[in-house]
Amino acid sequence: MRHLMYSLSAQKMYLYILGLVAPWFAYRWYKNSRRVPNKEDKYVYITGCDSGFGNLLARHLDKLGFNVIACCYTEKGEDELKENASDRLTTFHLDVTDSKSVSETAALIKTVVGQKGLWAVVNNAGVALPSGPTDWLTIDDYKDMIAVNLCGVIDVTLSVLPLIKKARGRVVNVASVFGRVTPFGGPYCVSKYGVESFNDSLRLNMAPFGIKVACIEPGFFKTNVTDVVGMQNNLRKLWDRLPQDVKDDYGPAFLNDSIEMMTQRFSMLTDSNLMKVVSCMEHAISAVHPRTRYSAGWDAKFFWLPVSYMPTCISDRLFRKITLL
Repeated sequence: MRHLMYSLSAQKMYLYILGLVAPWFAYRWYKNSRRVPNKEDKYVYITGCDSGFGNLLARHLDKLGFNVIACCYTEKGEDELKENASDRLTTFHLDVTDSKSVSETAALIKTVVGQKGLWAVVNNAGVALPSGPTDWLTIDDYKDMIAVNLCGVIDVTLSVLPLIKKARGRVVNVASVFGRVTPFGGPYCVSKYGVESFNDSLRLNMAPFGIKVACIEPGFFKTNVTDVVGMQNNLRKLWDRLPQDVKDDYGPAFLNDSIEMMTQRFSMLTDSNLMKVVSCMEHAISAVHPRTRYSAGWDAKFFWLPVSYMPTCISDRLFRKITLL
């Protein structure tokens, strides 16, 4: 009898929980599915559109009806993007490490958007090389990458922030899951941690003005940034310039072992479906209620982020096992 009563109580409890959870999921789905109206009146400024996420996002938003201002580093990137987009899409040359280029682009954008203001800026431009053990690198290696990945993000954002205030729009910063956890050496993680911090402070500062700030944190995806051949050549180049005493510290087999392990990890972790990231970007731009953070990729959600919450002694031991760098 007691067993029967316990069973009935358990069933009631499960039904009660289900009755609470189901409406919550329905509300969450409804909230996430709502999109802003009048896309044809909204301008979106994207950096780093030569290839990868930026290129795909520019074409995707163009198809959705937004007025896209796509900035490329190369003339070839501009020409190829124009060939695959509508007449609404505008391209400009931009070097995010050059403040003069950034300010000139901002002035051009001001003339394009007029009194409507700028609905969103997507800080997508970034680089990943050089990357390697910390004592293989120079301060210039750090400065060069931080100039693109962090200072470029800040400079571009500040240059158009008055236009975004006018539209009560969005700032979307592309960081990385490696702005939350550091499994390898070099300036990449340093720069992405900086983007995370800038994103957080900007979100707090801009909230009173109705501006929403979102951070995209992709895992490993197959782009030019994660090109295996480029990564291999980068390691060889760094190794070749090392003093002999540093090479002796690591041993003669270290370089080949590192390249082999890196190649295995990249083949296992990299995802070729870039739309997983682009869909997060699009939601941050077009959703009525965008999230503050988007983790894109199975490795980000189920490995890197959980590891970031582990005690340091555990994560350090894990990283030493899965990487030589």
